[in-house]
Amino acid sequence: MSNSLVRVRLKRIPMVVWMSLFVVSCGSKTSKPANEPINEVKKPNIVYILADDMGYGDLSALNPGSGIQTPNMDKIVEEGMHFTDAHSNSAVCTPTRYGILTGRYAWRSRLKEGVLWGYDPPLIEEDRTTVASFLSANGYQTACIGKWHLGLGWHPENPEKPIEKYEWDRVFEKDANSNVDFSKQVSGPNTLGFDYSYIIPSSLDMTPYLYLENERATELPTAYTTGKSQAKDGRGVFWRAGEVAPNFDFHNVLGHLTEKATDFIGKQKTAKDPFFLYFPLTAPHTPWLPTDEVNGKSKAGRYGDFVTLVDITVGKVLQALEQSGQAENTLIIVTSDNGSNWTPEDKQQYEHRANYIYRGQKADIYEGGHRIPFIVRWPGKIKAGSVSDQVLCTTDLLATLSGIVEKDLPEGAGEDSYNMLPAFTGNAQKPIRDYTVHHSLNGFFAIRKGPWKLTTSLGSGGFTKPDLIESEQGQANATLYNLEEDPQETENRYEENPEVIEELMALLDDARK
Repeated sequence: MSNSLVRVRLKRIPMVVWMSLFVVSCGSKTSKPANEPINEVKKPNIVYILADDMGYGDLSALNPGSGIQTPNMDKIVEEGMHFTDAHSNSAVCTPTRYGILTGRYAWRSRLKEGVLWGYDPPLIEEDRTTVASFLSANGYQTACIGKWHLGLGWHPENPEKPIEKYEWDRVFEKDANSNVDFSKQVSGPNTLGFDYSYIIPSSLDMTPYLYLENERATELPTAYTTGKSQAKDGRGVFWRAGEVAPNFDFHNVLGHLTEKATDFIGKQKTAKDPFFLYFPLTAPHTPWLPTDEVNGKSKAGRYGDFVTLVDITVGKVLQALEQSGQAENTLIIVTSDNGSNWTPEDKQQYEHRANYIYRGQKADIYEGGHRIPFIVRWPGKIKAGSVSDQVLCTTDLLATLSGIVEKDLPEGAGEDSYNMLPAFTGNAQKPIRDYTVHHSLNGFFAIRKGPWKLTTSLGSGGFTKPDLIESEQGQANATLYNLEEDPQETENRYEENPEVIEELMALLDDARK
């Protein structure tokens, strides 16, 4: 299988089976002799920082008009590469995280729209190849520290009753019982290949509120929070009422997780094996809780100050890598799970454009929903100050890591993942991706090939109103934009390009099959 492009059709194989096949199949030209230690030449460490709801226009290095200064992320841009055309595989949290870890579009799973809730069961099957299980099989120590939001295998207190199902706007009353036995170990990150995990279950505005270390609660959620309301507490200050651990401090979650991440990096200083750290942040997703250190530092209100805190977090990771002597042999990636939740009302109040020039916001099928910052640094491998115009998707991590460690993926793994290593190193001579499928909160599809983007429904499919537009009689229920000429999606070219429509619809139909 070529290392310049890894893209295979889906075929489910149990983990135990593919691991045995993997050992046998490693007698290729990329394998080490049986008597040669795997760590004789240490592979690069990999740190993947996933911001939560951070837009392309938030970074001052990518947006000259940004109301936020981001010196630490700007440093990665200066010392590494930034992508101008990178996309999350979904415009919201859960499905993007699924795509990052599995190399698959999340609409191939049971999640066809929306996101999971804190009490939902796991979305990723235990026998599914993940970034963590693949790297672990190739000699890496793997860790997940941060926001999980992919479901957990909770156990019910009363087996005869279901665990509660919480909806978007349901209020968790103080006397309500989720029917979760929080004292029992769950199935989660460790089950899927991470050697170490320290997480919160989902978004910081979703119950339950607690930390889990290696799939066990560090403190049981025996207390209750009445929540926060934007109507009472201000724009962005919001979390739902519900179960909370007594010592859980909403204002210090990002700081606490950052300490855990930097401690992990420090402990790898003398390790013989390389490490992979998946660090999904809780910010700048709601609740917007900037600390005194950053209050008033931006020109974009509380949100901008919170992004400033995200940048400080990135700086602490960079510092930890330097102090542990591992910066030179570490590939660091900083990106976001979707566009920013920067509303029309926010734009009226501030000049800052969190999603840069792009239409829409988080959750939308428009570019602002899924076009994201994607910056990488790898000393000696990635040219400082370089720029890539390759179309990249967050599903591409798995195949890219396959290229980096020079090991083929197991059969059936990561069928929507492409190896972006040639783009990282500046050796890509042509577009790496054949096409890219986009997906919105409400399950709208779009497909991108070259300059053309076809959306098969009218409306945003997300937070921007109108989210759904019914086509009038004789009107096409689709849009076609040439993003090279019209990156802001203002001119629908559907009627004049039937050949393009036919090609893109055929590709989308094939992908969905």
